Amino acid sequence: MPQLRVALAQVNPCVGDIAGNSSLVLERSEEAVARGAHVVAFPEMVLSGYPVEDLALRKSFAAANRAELESLAVRLRDAGCGEALVIVGHLDRDDEGVRNAASLLHGGEVVDTYFKHHLPNYGVFDEARYFAPGYDLPIVRFHGLDIGVVICEDIWQNGGPIAALGKVGVDAVVCVNGSPYQRAKDHERTQLVVRRAAEAGAPMAYVNMVGAQDELVFDGDSMIATNHGELLSRAPRFTEHLLVRDLELTAGGHTSTDVSPEPVDQGTPLHFRPRALPAFHVDRITLRPDPLPAYEPSESEGVAEPLSEEAEVWWALVTGLRDYLRKNGFKSVAFGFSGGIDSSVCAALSADAIGPAGLYGVSLPSHYSSEHSRSDAAELAERIGCHFEVHAIEDMVRVFVDQLGLSGLAEENVQARCRGITLMALSNQHGHLVLAPGNKTELAVGYSTIYGDAVGGFAPIKDVPKTLVWRLARWRNAEAEKRGETPPIPESSITKAPSAELRPGQVDTDSLPPYELLDEVLDGYVEGDKGYEDLIGEGFDAELVERVLRMVDRAEYKRRQYPPGTKITLKAFGRDRRLPVTNRWREARPA
Repeated sequence: MPQLRVALAQVNPCVGDIAGNSSLVLERSEEAVARGAHVVAFPEMVLSGYPVEDLALRKSFAAANRAELESLAVRLRDAGCGEALVIVGHLDRDDEGVRNAASLLHGGEVVDTYFKHHLPNYGVFDEARYFAPGYDLPIVRFHGLDIGVVICEDIWQNGGPIAALGKVGVDAVVCVNGSPYQRAKDHERTQLVVRRAAEAGAPMAYVNMVGAQDELVFDGDSMIATNHGELLSRAPRFTEHLLVRDLELTAGGHTSTDVSPEPVDQGTPLHFRPRALPAFHVDRITLRPDPLPAYEPSESEGVAEPLSEEAEVWWALVTGLRDYLRKNGFKSVAFGFSGGIDSSVCAALSADAIGPAGLYGVSLPSHYSSEHSRSDAAELAERIGCHFEVHAIEDMVRVFVDQLGLSGLAEENVQARCRGITLMALSNQHGHLVLAPGNKTELAVGYSTIYGDAVGGFAPIKDVPKTLVWRLARWRNAEAEKRGETPPIPESSITKAPSAELRPGQVDTDSLPPYELLDEVLDGYVEGDKGYEDLIGEGFDAELVERVLRMVDRAEYKRRQYPPGTKITLKAFGRDRRLPVTNRWREARPA
């Protein structure tokens, strides 16, 4: 059987850094070739970064992508990678419009380009806004094997390129991806790759991006699956990795049976033009017609160990925060250490993302702050080993309250806003990025103060329900104990009743239902788009449902002003769930 060594470069590009991303492709290609790889595949739009949003509309950006692509082909050849087939995702533009593209580089040239066919236009994706779909299927004969290329969404939709490749015949499929992380997506993705390999009638090499771009996290999870349902190799998640695997493939002889050869310009690869499928034109290209001489396979890389749900969420959040800081030039973060569970989890995340030296915890006690909150905040900083300072806000609050004659909720919110002003002043003075430590449950029901606890440039747990915050805290402490380390989060921060401490004896359940129950209702209403009657039908109390839906609907204006934060769920606020602020629609209630 013909042999082929494939390398999947699970890398972390940065949007807009075309030159830097190109150098990343070159470096990983050199490493892959040094390890004997014949084919090296990179993620979707690795050259431009992904997603590029409205950068796609700039002709100058598309031109820079194409120029760098052609330069990269020459640089690869000059670096000794010219004999390899290197597949690179990039942004392109032609007479039909802007394209999400993957080009095949070999021998110093761009030998062909595939344009993504299925353009997702749901959730976080707006590709129909930017890109024109492609209808050509380049199939390259390389070392005696016919290799097809598709891009990400092309395997998530039925029909299309995979069905076409299965019909005309290929020996292997390379799928390049920018597939964002989402809780519990790992199993679904694996089953999809296995199913599409079977549909194509050929093994599939699936390479995915890793790292983060604004709110999106890419978890890698690159893999190789046979068309018989076997998962051969899988890369570890949330880390850059070069997965190298030897394959023994069955050459189907598709070119000789399906097409009539039509030579083009002398000296260029032969292009074979078979009959067109209903929606696609197949372009067969011969680069290396003969199989490789038999060689000894390298040690096979197996399937990486799966992560628990808490572990995958934790490392998604760490990746999201780390890359937001690194790619935007921040070296330190600051936020209020309240002694509560949310700020404690954000502190542990920050320490894992950038190290304790880059974390500046600030205690901002008011007249109502309890002694245990102050001591828990100090203990958190000591456990983590980060910077810590105390700035009491009582005098500031008194000036506002006395001068404006405030009381009740207005007085409570002034405390939060004095904390926000203090944190932003420290940010201006020292260059820290202020983090907003609110969770998804609070954001859903509007349990936050604009210009108070909602200030900041990034919100690490914005998409994490409150009950999951507790689970993450317990998991992180348990992981520390397994490694013989000091658990970062004080036990009392996990076990005590949550409170904003803006009035005497205040606890969250004065204003909200118990979090366990609240998160269940929110999961149905926010994640599942269920209505009032649906929730009542599931057994929830009518008065509870009425109360929760009213809070969620009224808080849209607050969510619009909240900082960006890492997406981990199906319906993240802002990226996925987009509702008008001015909105008189209310779910039907009993008369």
